[in-house]
Amino acid sequence: MTRSVYVTGIDRGDGRQVVELGVMELLTRQVDRVGVFRPLVHDGPDRLFDLLRARYRLSQDPASVYGLDYHEASTVQAEQGTDELVSLLVDRFHAVARDYDVVLVLGTDFADTQLPDELALNARLANEFGASVLPVVGGKKQTEESVRAEVRNAYRAYDGLGCDVLAMVVNRVRPSDRDEIHERLSNRLPVPCYVLPDDGALSAPTVAQITHALGGTVLLGDDSGLARDALDFVFGGAMLPNFLNALTPGCMVVTPGDRADLVVGSLAAHSAGTPPIAGVLLTLNERPGEAILTLADRLAPGTPVVAVSGGSFPTAAELFALEGKLNAATPRKAETALGLFERYVDTAGLLRTIQAPSSDRVTPMMFEHKLLEQARSDKRRVVLPEGTEERVLRAADVLLRRGVCDLTLLGPVEQIRKKAADLGVDLADSELIDPATSELRDRFAAAYAQMRAHKGVTVELAHDVVADVNYFGTLMVQEGLADGMVSGSVHSTAATIRPAFEIIKTKPDAAIVSSVFFMCLADKVLVYGDCAVNPDPNAQQLADIAVQSAGTASQFGVEPRIAMLSYSTGTSGSGADVDKVREATDLVREHRSDLKIEGPIQYDAAVEPSVAATKLPGSEVAGQASVLIFPDLNTGNNTYKAVQRSAGAIAVGPVLQGLRKPVNDLSRGALVQDIVNTVAITAIQAQSPTEKASDL
Repeated sequence: MTRSVYVTGIDRGDGRQVVELGVMELLTRQVDRVGVFRPLVHDGPDRLFDLLRARYRLSQDPASVYGLDYHEASTVQAEQGTDELVSLLVDRFHAVARDYDVVLVLGTDFADTQLPDELALNARLANEFGASVLPVVGGKKQTEESVRAEVRNAYRAYDGLGCDVLAMVVNRVRPSDRDEIHERLSNRLPVPCYVLPDDGALSAPTVAQITHALGGTVLLGDDSGLARDALDFVFGGAMLPNFLNALTPGCMVVTPGDRADLVVGSLAAHSAGTPPIAGVLLTLNERPGEAILTLADRLAPGTPVVAVSGGSFPTAAELFALEGKLNAATPRKAETALGLFERYVDTAGLLRTIQAPSSDRVTPMMFEHKLLEQARSDKRRVVLPEGTEERVLRAADVLLRRGVCDLTLLGPVEQIRKKAADLGVDLADSELIDPATSELRDRFAAAYAQMRAHKGVTVELAHDVVADVNYFGTLMVQEGLADGMVSGSVHSTAATIRPAFEIIKTKPDAAIVSSVFFMCLADKVLVYGDCAVNPDPNAQQLADIAVQSAGTASQFGVEPRIAMLSYSTGTSGSGADVDKVREATDLVREHRSDLKIEGPIQYDAAVEPSVAATKLPGSEVAGQASVLIFPDLNTGNNTYKAVQRSAGAIAVGPVLQGLRKPVNDLSRGALVQDIVNTVAITAIQAQSPTEKASDL
């Protein structure tokens, strides 16, 4: 039977989209086929479903998501009774449930629905669907006492109506009250109670939403600027010096369009990062001249300047009534929402309570979700030497919003801040260091000179070397000020890993440094090694690569079944290349008898059960290999790229292995999600009994 979770509430304004998004994230970590059902819907676009469909790549037909619209439901209930309404909705729910392993049900929203006793209707639908209930209680603008009373009453209401209540969620409470409310509710109910504080970034409208709501015209700005959250509104009227003192980070400047001094001044402040603003809103349909707009564009490229026809007072009234919404056009809000959910909800405990059926398949999305979850479970500090690179900053934004790890970014600090401000990226929770001016430079120079004295490196020479961001970042890892490093989006592989070879060096039990790619296929994850570092390993090195790759696979939840690849299988071939693979296989068996390994073996016999049954019947690896070791770099690199492009696989890596501390290299064509994944992998590699990096 399909398992279902019914997220519902008791009144409007509870912000339960955060919970619905968080539950969807949990379910997609565990289950491949997740459906969505909304029993009742308003006319117009369903922003949350559009977000879920885009974010989780749902293939579900949108027409199947909805039961009835509220007007239809009200008519059926009035003319034919509640039983008939429930019967119709149950039929439509089961039409969805037949095709999915688990269904997320989005309860009614208590907003202008004209349905009597809406809570009881949600309870009955949940019972008829066979769904467990996750009620959400809104705590915005409420006292601690009233919040606690509402939570207890909500639990009694749903429990009294026969619902299987998984847990209670309190959302949007005052941050200062959150801990007190959580403590007072803990162990007071038969089910867990999770308390989420209000987050201004979630309720803040984006500049794009403001522009749309006010019918504004975009004079300047790009998509990134329009996606910024307007965390505050500052209305221009004072003289420039006093006005600049009133600016706050992330504010939207609202000023008559003829105040060119305020427009230029606020954009100049943004350019300097003191403070970064969301944008400028010009009232009265007044627009600066072309010369001012040209100057504004040069001062803060991408920062929105929007013109509206209304005066300051009616514009202010509309602005203060606006509230940000989660939708497919606000991915940053989604990351913030998930970070909030994952911080304050015991996600592992909730998932166990849901008891969603585990899938034997491991999709790329499931693998990526598990990476973030595993990294977040024991946070580490990762240093990113390329702190001024746009993709790195966007990846840092995701990592910080999701609470995946602590970050240190290297580069000229003011350049990093300006670039981050232009992109709307909040780096408040990260460490920014300029190696050229850092007080650590002398310490690192002395340490590097001592390490490389045998190569004739003096302290003076070392002082210049350690100003390089990759050397500085590697020394941070070596000195315990960071747990790992990720670089390579604009640097060559050699520039990234040479400092690691010189400074961090290999583990005592590793003969060489090698690499693997996690190849995320449609239904499983394979580990390919070595596809990036060693051109032509000998038998001993190949054996070492196999053992290291098995260890890496285990660390990331892939059971290692090692295939030592060659152009022949078993004893069917001979020659130097085959003999090398055979010798490497024997060495692994001799030194690591606990590992499942087969070789020499051809690729098809390694991964295809029908071929394995013919070529190596009875093998515990053939046909089900998960770790594939290539005989040389030429074969490995070409194969991973062929599979990536031809099979549509997601290649995560290269992940370096064999170093005493984790350093990983990015492709110079890496996408933002590639960087996020690689940083998460690096943080996981650093999760060992050794001490965490200290805060600087």
